[in-house]
Amino acid sequence: QVQLVESGGGLVQAGGSLRLSCAASGRTANHGAMGWFRQAPGKEREFVAAIRWSGASTYYADSVKGRFTISRDNAKNWVYLQMNSLKAEDTAVYYCALDTSLYSSSLLYNEPALYDYWGQGTQVTVSS
Repeated sequence: QVQLVESGGGLVQAGGSLRLSCAASGRTANHGAMGWFRQAPGKEREFVAAIRWSGASTYYADSVKGRFTISRDNAKNWVYLQMNSLKAEDTAVYYCALDTSLYSSSLLYNEPALYDYWGQGTQVTVSS
């Protein structure tokens, strides 16, 4: 079992920054990848970014590329999402997720169904 807890959400003005954190606990050894997703009211959950468990490779949705950075602290089993130049359309509940498989293709990292564990989410609201 793995537990994921997000933190760092809040209210920020457009153009501002926030850093989200995701703490993983439990059986956290040798997993595949961590991802960040978001879901706005009335919309489907969408991929934001992913990072291999080793931290060696990162992946981004086109909508956040160049503005968001995903990173990982291997020692602490934490994953971060640094969000800069925030826009009103970034407003959503942000979730971190864990893919436990070592064999998943990175082409599937944008698929919510790939992930085995999810956090409870943290609200990010960007005012325009």
